[in-house]
Amino acid sequence: MSQTYQPKKRKRAKTHGFLVRSKTKTGKNVLLRRRRKGRAKLSV
Repeated sequence: MSQTYQPKKRKRAKTHGFLVRSKTKTGKNVLLRRRRKGRAKLSV
């Protein structure tokens, strides 16, 4: 079996980053929920 997760910082930020989340309505909801929950990190 080969490793299936090949982490890349850029890819991670481009798909799950704060700016990406802020752009869409659902992404804003995600941030809102995480703020409400009191998360230390809202996104990557």
